[in-house]
Amino acid sequence: MQALVIVAHGSHLNPDSSTPTYRHADTVRETGAFDEVVTGFWKEEPHFREVLRTVESDEVYVVPLFISEGYFTEEVIPRELRVDDDVGLDDPDPGWEPRRGAPEDVDKSVHYCGPVGTHDAMSDVIVQRAESVTGDTDVGDGFGLTVVGHGTERNENSAKAIEYHADRIRERGRFDEVKALFMDEDPEVDDVTDFFESDDVVVVPLFIADGYHTQEDIPEDMGLTDDYRKGWETPGEVDGHHIWYSGAVGTEDLMADVVLERAAEAGADVGDAIETVRELTGGVRPPADD
Repeated sequence: MQALVIVAHGSHLNPDSSTPTYRHADTVRETGAFDEVVTGFWKEEPHFREVLRTVESDEVYVVPLFISEGYFTEEVIPRELRVDDDVGLDDPDPGWEPRRGAPEDVDKSVHYCGPVGTHDAMSDVIVQRAESVTGDTDVGDGFGLTVVGHGTERNENSAKAIEYHADRIRERGRFDEVKALFMDEDPEVDDVTDFFESDDVVVVPLFIADGYHTQEDIPEDMGLTDDYRKGWETPGEVDGHHIWYSGAVGTEDLMADVVLERAAEAGADVGDAIETVRELTGGVRPPADD
């Protein structure tokens, strides 16, 4: 038997924080690829440390629903899962090595996968998010696209994931312009219209769930609204540009595909589940040479 465990941060204050995690778990569960699909959290129940005790399967694949490699994915989660000393095969992503361990207290083989945010398939989810907010499956011609991250001097990997996906999408040539912007470092999303010549700009925040940053900070910082409680238009007019603000990329249904991709890379038998999820969610397919 094999189980999938999706782990996320969660929140004591924002009830919507865990909603995408539950929804993606439901999508994967419907494919039948795993005997069990469960979720675990840092700030909600079941906790990272207890989640392995909630499954019966002897092979467990743990996928972190996090955007970048950093403190949680490299230290907290492996420690709480008791796999911090066992390193497995090299992962295709630079700087990441999936870990495999057998915590004695649960008698299971645990495959700890890389975070979803650094996987190549996340580029497809970003593009899908642009399609969703514009209502146009061919969106790109005449449009600019910005991928927005938090950015922080404390973790340089926070910016790397944003820039990586912006570069990949730019290379596809679908959008007229593609930029990586940040909340807490240059170039800043506050000045989004300064970086684009395109009249229409899609703004996709690379966050797992909608919360304080995506629903309050970013809309106000961009000038979409002077008070997030009043809401904003989509698209909104800012300095002569139409801003199509999508909200957190992690709420896009295609995220379930990235979860499956991560598990499959670590050795999980997912059958045709990846194809199934892409068909169910209208998944974006990259060019043949991507």
